[in-house]
Amino acid sequence: MPVHSTLCKTSRMCEGIDLAKPDRPNQVELGRKEDSRVHKLFLDPTGSHLVISLSTSECLYLNRNTQKVRSLSRWRGHLIESVGWNKLLRTETNTGPILVGTSQGIIFEAEISASEGSLFNTNPDQYFKQVHSLEEDGRPAPVCCIEVERGPESKVVIIATTRKRLFQFVGRVAEGSEQQGFSAIFSQNQELLPSFQEFPFNMGYSEITFYTPKLRSCPKAFAWMMGNGVLYGQLDYVKLDSLLSDVQVWDYTPDIDFSFNKPISIVLTQFHFLLLLPDRVKAICTLNGQVVYEDVFPDKFGTLKKMIKDPAGGLVWIYTEKAVFRYHIQREARDVWQMYMSMNKFDLAKEYCRDRPECMDMVLAKEAEHCFQDKRYLESAKCYALTQNYFEEIALKFIEAKQEEALKEFLLKKLNNLKQSEKTQITLLVTWLTELYLNCLGLLQSDEGKHGVFQETRDEFRKFLSSSKHKECLYNNRTTIYDLLASHGNVDDMVYFSVIMQDYERVISHHCQHDDYSAALEVLSKHCDEKLFYKFSPILMQHIPKKVVDAWIQMGSRLEPKKLIPALVNYSQMGSTQQVNETIRYMEFCVYQLTVTEEAIHNYLLSLYAKYKPDSLLWYLEQAGSHLSDIHYDLKYALRLCAEHGYLQACVLVYKIMELYEEAVDLALQVDVDLAKTCADLPEDDEELRKKLWLKIACHVVQEEKDVKKAMNCLSSCNLLKIEDILPFFPDFVTIDHFKEAICSSLEEYNQHIDELKQEMEEATESAKRIREDIQEMRNKYGVVENQEKCAACDFPLLNRPFYLFLCGHMFHYDCLFQEVTPHLSTYKQTKLDELQKKLAAATQTSKSRHRPAPKEEGGDTASLGKGSAGVSREQIKSDIDDIIACECVYCGELMIKSIDKPFIDPQKFEEEKSSWL
Repeated sequence: MPVHSTLCKTSRMCEGIDLAKPDRPNQVELGRKEDSRVHKLFLDPTGSHLVISLSTSECLYLNRNTQKVRSLSRWRGHLIESVGWNKLLRTETNTGPILVGTSQGIIFEAEISASEGSLFNTNPDQYFKQVHSLEEDGRPAPVCCIEVERGPESKVVIIATTRKRLFQFVGRVAEGSEQQGFSAIFSQNQELLPSFQEFPFNMGYSEITFYTPKLRSCPKAFAWMMGNGVLYGQLDYVKLDSLLSDVQVWDYTPDIDFSFNKPISIVLTQFHFLLLLPDRVKAICTLNGQVVYEDVFPDKFGTLKKMIKDPAGGLVWIYTEKAVFRYHIQREARDVWQMYMSMNKFDLAKEYCRDRPECMDMVLAKEAEHCFQDKRYLESAKCYALTQNYFEEIALKFIEAKQEEALKEFLLKKLNNLKQSEKTQITLLVTWLTELYLNCLGLLQSDEGKHGVFQETRDEFRKFLSSSKHKECLYNNRTTIYDLLASHGNVDDMVYFSVIMQDYERVISHHCQHDDYSAALEVLSKHCDEKLFYKFSPILMQHIPKKVVDAWIQMGSRLEPKKLIPALVNYSQMGSTQQVNETIRYMEFCVYQLTVTEEAIHNYLLSLYAKYKPDSLLWYLEQAGSHLSDIHYDLKYALRLCAEHGYLQACVLVYKIMELYEEAVDLALQVDVDLAKTCADLPEDDEELRKKLWLKIACHVVQEEKDVKKAMNCLSSCNLLKIEDILPFFPDFVTIDHFKEAICSSLEEYNQHIDELKQEMEEATESAKRIREDIQEMRNKYGVVENQEKCAACDFPLLNRPFYLFLCGHMFHYDCLFQEVTPHLSTYKQTKLDELQKKLAAATQTSKSRHRPAPKEEGGDTASLGKGSAGVSREQIKSDIDDIIACECVYCGELMIKSIDKPFIDPQKFEEEKSSWL
């Protein structure tokens, strides 16, 4: 804690005040002669070391940790006027090398240690040697103040003042040699006279003070109180000739009279220096030299003696013979911004009003106006953009001054400062800036000497268009931006903007208009937009068909081939061979790679094969399959297409798939008889049709080709034909020798067939006999049904309803058996069963009506006959129904065996059944 010491002139006591315990002063007895008085006290910045200079040219030393006052014997004989403390090497018990100034102008280097010395050296002063001396007008002058500071890069600065002069000693101390003292600093300045400033007037003493922004940092400013006034300014450690910079002299005000009202002390703060007078304190601003504060002390406290500043806490202390006063400086910089603003030091003004928006706005407005007056329009625009001044007024100022570049800068800065919610303002500024950029680019483009500036401006404009911050606004107003770009004819930037907006349609259209089809396709392939492929494929297919098809293939299943057909049809009909080949290549890719099943695609590929690649047509038809379920093209269209181009073999193949075998054979006979033979064997289940087809072939061979041997081969190829079937086709003059063998062979077959028929008749007679015996035996068979027997299907008592009893032992109710059998019947039998059910219901209704009294009229015999017929018919119907549903046991017969591969649930009813379980 810093300690402040006060001493009365006639007292032999030293009184210290601890700020933590101000009501308990610490008094130390000096123990000296009565005629000795305290000349000056020198307290180091930490409060650890106190040097007391006595009027008898003696010096005493007091350490804060001891109560013992010790004499500095080596200092005896010198009246000490100033002490320069060592701020780097000092400790609580040792001062390190320090400088001492005397009333005779001599500067000594000394060191004081509070620790006890050796047996032969008990003095606290370790050494005391002269290093320099100061003069005024050729005579020694008292060293009023001396200050030691360390600057950057191991630089040591010593500032000493006399009554009229301010001396500077600057030197460097090697790292690690600080303990050797300051002799080297003064020796470096021996060859040259020390740098000093001198003023003519002498008031008997002077005092210098420094301002240090942070503890243990270098001082930044100084103030020297001397006869002509107060010299103040900044310290610049980089300058070589002098540390002092921006030096000014503040002249004393008229109320300061050296006869009665001489200044006593001075203290420097960041923006003011305080001047102590016998009865008051004045505060003068260092920025404008104005007195901003004055505090007058009452007489009851006595004359003011001294004013000092605590370097650690920043407090200012003033004491009289009766009291001690403390000043605490607060918000010293609150109005500094105004002074800096009036001095046009706008950066400093902004620094000191950073947390006061209203003041910052005033500074920015003043700076902007100042720059505008100095024709620094760009700087003015940047400042105006940060102010709250009316937007329209500022914009008009730049327009009237014809400063479009500055206007653009102002709008850009203003745009960046807007919030995202201010959509209207953002839209206005974006549109305006676009217009300004386009105007500027148009002017620069016409000037060939400004190509570099043009390129920079274009890059800046494109950076503006691609700004993510304003992307939403640009997107929402892209139509307006496009119109502006189009009105200026700026095609390149329009394309660039379209890419940013992902408006690839416009980009592709631009490339197509300029016949740059490869670039258009590159954009298409890069962004893979299916809709754009459908739109631009027609024109691209016309010029770069191979690349287009490659792009389509690369897109794969993402494109719908059906939507590309218009482009393919258009240019396959009017295009070159390359376009046709590429069209076929893509259609083959769709059919064979993508396995597209759309009929339009297959039909179109068929038409291309028929027109341009007939060799592939037949192969395609063959590999497409022979079953209707496998066919994906329109058979009728394919037939018409092949017929139009005369591809008969292909037509035969289509007829075969359509199962039009007669037409196939007729057409095949025009191509090849062997082909017709393969067609004739196709209807395997219809022998009559097969025979008919083979007769067509035989007729053709006989009548058209007149080839008897080939006709005979037909007989051997088809076992359905006989010699008598083909004899009518031969002409009358044909001799029997040509088919004698065939006739003999046919007769032999007839004889063999007659023998087979006789054997079959005998077997049939024997079988009929056995059947009659079995029927007779079956009529005598019976089964016993107990009253507890149950239906095998519903598990209810069997005798409650009509039932069936099978030889296997299963018993079913009539209706239960009906329900079990019906699902397994073929469609034909189900239809027949439904018809029998309806007839049975109608016959039953007729039977019931017999018990009603009939009207006596003519025709009664006919009605009775009708009823009798109905009765017979009803029994026959029931017998027919029994033949269908009771021909075998549903659990033991063939129905159950055939149903083994059927699913338990009908696939058509699966979803309905599934939902019923949820």
